[in-house]
Formats: sequence, C-alpha cells, structure tokens
Amino acid sequence: MRVTQSMLSNNMLRNLSSSYNKMGKLQEQLSSGKKVNRPSDDPVVVMKGMGYRMQVDKVATYQKNLGEVNNWLDSSDDALDGVGQALHRAKELVTNAANTGTMTPEDREKIKIELKQLQEQIQDLANTKVGDKYIFSGTMTDKPLFNKAPNADGDVIGIELGDAYSKAVEIEVFDGVSLSVNTNAVALFKGIDDLFKGITDGDDNVNFGDAIKEIDDQMEALLTARADIGARSNRAELMYNRLEMQEGAAKKQQSENEDIDYEKVITEMLTHESIHRAALSVGARIIQPSLVDFLR
Repeated sequence: MRVTQSMLSNNMLRNLSSSYNKMGKLQEQLSSGKKVNRPSDDPVVVMKGMGYRMQVDKVATYQKNLGEVNNWLDSSDDALDGVGQALHRAKELVTNAANTGTMTPEDREKIKIELKQLQEQIQDLANTKVGDKYIFSGTMTDKPLFNKAPNADGDVIGIELGDAYSKAVEIEVFDGVSLSVNTNAVALFKGIDDLFKGITDGDDNVNFGDAIKEIDDQMEALLTARADIGARSNRAELMYNRLEMQEGAAKKQQSENEDIDYEKVITEMLTHESIHRAALSVGARIIQPSLVDFLR
C-alpha cells in the first residue's frame, strides 16, 4: 500500500488529538478528584454512585429523625423529673401536715396553698411542648393534655381522656424500624391531679397519713415511666451507632467507586505527557519539508 504525505499528516493529527483528549480527561480528574465527571465517562460508575449517594442521604435523614427522637425523650424525661421534684416536695408538706401534735388548722391551710401551687406546676408540666407539639397528648399533639378551658358549667375540663391521647407517636429511624417517642402519661397525670384535688379541695378532715401512701404510689409509677424513657433512649443511642456504621460503609463504597487514586492518575498523566512530547517530535521529523521551508 502506498503511504502518502497526507496520510502521514492525517494520522499524526489524529493521534495528537487523541493524546490531547487523554491528557484533558486526566487533568479533569485531577481537578475534580472524581473518576467520572459526566455520565458518558462511565455509565456504570455513575449508576453505582447514584445508589451510594441515595444511601448516604437516607442515613442522614434517619440521623435527623433520631435527633427528633432524642429531643422528645429528653424533654419527656426532664418534664417527669420536674414532676418528681414536685412530688418530693408534696410528700414533705403532707408529712408535716400529718403531724397532729405540732400542726394547727391554720398551718394545714398554708400547706394546702403550697400544694395547690405544686398541682398547677404539674399541670403545666403535663402540657410540655417540643416545638409546637404537646409531647404527652398522644397523637393529639396540637392540643394540651391538661385542658384549662372551662366547660359550660364554668368548671375546668382537666385531663383529657380520649383514646387519641394514649396512642403512640412513632418516628422512623431505619428501614422498617420506628421508635415510639411519646410517653403515655395520661393515667399518671390523672392520678397525680386527683391526689392533689383530694388534699387541696377536701375539708379539714383530710387524712394526710393516707395521702403519704398515695404520693409514694404515684412516685413509683413516675419512676416506671422514666425507666421506660431511659430504655428507649438507650435503644436510640444504639440505633445512632448503627447508622454511623452504615454511613461510614456507604461513604467508603462511594469513595472507592468515584474518587481517583491521585498517585496513579499523576503517574499516568506524566506518562501520557512524555508520549505526547515524543509524538510531536517524531511528527515534526516525518512530515516532509515544503517549498516554503527551503525559501526561508
């Protein structure tokens, strides 16, 4: 086959263009740190990368949900801790009032006044909110558990007892895994409120000795509720650790799929640069001089 000057020139230009393209792609990889910068570079890598990125985003969403879970649980525990402190103070007052030897009727009335304030404090704690949601109202998060609005007779409605106020509020923290974030404290707050009503609204013949036992029973129920919150907090922490492991694994897979090996790419870049320079040198030698070159 006869090789012409134009064939040599065209082949050289085509090879030089291919060499420029290879170096351009390597330079783009070094600039971005990614193996592919457009789907056409490697569709398989791009598709895998989309899957890994979706997994990382999903884990991030679950971590945010766990933050909301911890917010609910911590707020619930803090509120019940406040209830516990109020009950401890109420027990001290009732114990003092039960001492018939030193307490006068006037002293007991003063104790009832403080107990009334403790009762209102516990009612306020029953209406604790996280953001704009009442955390002890079950799925009725837009309504307070203790309704202070008067009814038609002018009486305070008090603790709401509808079924919705006892239902669980769940937040998804993993695929198919949800945690209950609220505490069913309707019976607890109802019992405590009735206890205080029996003391503060009763006559002078209130049996403070029996009230001490009732307060102890309510404190035991309170501890049970707080233990349940603690157990769910521990599970949330374990789930968070699991999500961190999932996040680390997904990001590692994503990095192995998309990120370049800088040492390898730099070495490849230097190799192609040397080849390109050699191609330019050889190309300058094989192209025949033109008449203009002789006229210079």
